[in-house]
Amino acid sequence: MAEAVLEVSGVTAGYGPAEVLFGVDLTLERGEVAALMGRNGAGKSTTMKAIMGMLPPRAGQVRFAGQDITGWAPYRIARAGLGYVPEDRRIFTDLTVAENLEVGRRPAQGARAAWTVERLYEIFPNLAEMRGRRAAAMSGGEQQMLTIARTLMGNPEAVLLDEPSEGLAPVIVELMAEAVLRMKAEGLAVLLSEQSLDFAAAVSDRAYVIEKGSIRFAGTMAALEADDHIRTTYLTV
Repeated sequence: MAEAVLEVSGVTAGYGPAEVLFGVDLTLERGEVAALMGRNGAGKSTTMKAIMGMLPPRAGQVRFAGQDITGWAPYRIARAGLGYVPEDRRIFTDLTVAENLEVGRRPAQGARAAWTVERLYEIFPNLAEMRGRRAAAMSGGEQQMLTIARTLMGNPEAVLLDEPSEGLAPVIVELMAEAVLRMKAEGLAVLLSEQSLDFAAAVSDRAYVIEKGSIRFAGTMAALEADDHIRTTYLTV
């Protein structure tokens, strides 16, 4: 059985008096891609924020790489090796592509080869062509690629990708899928939140479906694709 790098057990979280997550359970194994799927407002981004410590869980536990990280500050979780690519990107718009990547640099831990600027330019050739461009002058898709590349410069063990394909042109979505598959090939674990079944099916091994803050389905991506009831009930707009 594969080793779980991330384990979320019974996590409850919310904003102010509003409860958003209700006992969320999920696992992410080393070297796999898992998709957290659901409609807008289902709880996908809130789950990722709870995992990263940006929204401390009110109940439950989050374990990463064998450590209980529940309640840790986000910077401690990032230093432990969990990368996070938020939906709103949060790049440094006044810095160039190359400078943004330098900001994210951290030494590799363990035996895995370090991510370097050169390796990332191979995955994202668009970034190589605009290495001297300020991030403010980039398109949304280019900024998304830069955010992922900057996260990888921190040499994480696992990466959370929040809505990586949302609002992007089809050609950029293809590049995103290739990048996710490259991360998997390098042995990284990837948890992505996603609304597009096509994108998730192209890159993911397993899937979780969340609705109103509760997990409604957990299984292989093939099982999700074959389950008309789950897809119609929880994923169709």
